[in-house]
Amino acid sequence: MKPEELTKENLFAALHGVEMVYFDVRLHETALLVAEEASQRKIPILVDAEKKREGLDDLLNFASYVVCSAKFPQAWTGASSTPVALVHMLLRLPNLKFVIVTRGEKGCLMLERSMTDASETEETDVEDLLESLEQKVDLSSSMAKCVASKSNLRISADGVGSMSGRLIMGTAEDIPSEELIDTTGAGDAFIGAVLYGLCTGMPVEKMLPFAAQVAACSCRALGARTGLPHLTDPRLSL
Repeated sequence: MKPEELTKENLFAALHGVEMVYFDVRLHETALLVAEEASQRKIPILVDAEKKREGLDDLLNFASYVVCSAKFPQAWTGASSTPVALVHMLLRLPNLKFVIVTRGEKGCLMLERSMTDASETEETDVEDLLESLEQKVDLSSSMAKCVASKSNLRISADGVGSMSGRLIMGTAEDIPSEELIDTTGAGDAFIGAVLYGLCTGMPVEKMLPFAAQVAACSCRALGARTGLPHLTDPRLSL
């Protein structure tokens, strides 16, 4: 659909009763019109930032949540590491509540903004914080899990600045080689599960393992959709 084809009437109808708007940054001119209207209506927006695309920066300014590929944060910010880049993104995008970077078999990282300011708190370096989380992971379990820092920390990154929030690390499920069939669409499955988690009010500590489990299920069948689980799937811990 071209921007000139998007009337106020069909835009109103499209957004009526909507709890979340998702963009993958394709058809960016039309997407931007939808984002502007959704923002005015206080509808949360999730942007899938796989790579730099035309119109991405404009959409990111409206984003409430961002899920991005492993290489995107550093490519977009020019930061020295992924954790530093996440701090940079939250400082650069004031409307952003959290950013998640997917890391394949390494799981994911989330940097979440605090609702209250922690400017009086002693600063914690984001890379040191990630290292401390990695040391807390239970390596004896193959299941997806979540390890979070304390809430409302003052998290800093050298040469970038500091923000109030917490860092969360989600691990991926360790899939036995004989069960791993096809990783096509695993990232999309993860994002779909994050969208479901947000729309149902799932806490982050539950949402990240849930999304990892959905992605793992999708890897156990050929193609992007065949292995997607139903909510009743016993492999999902809801």
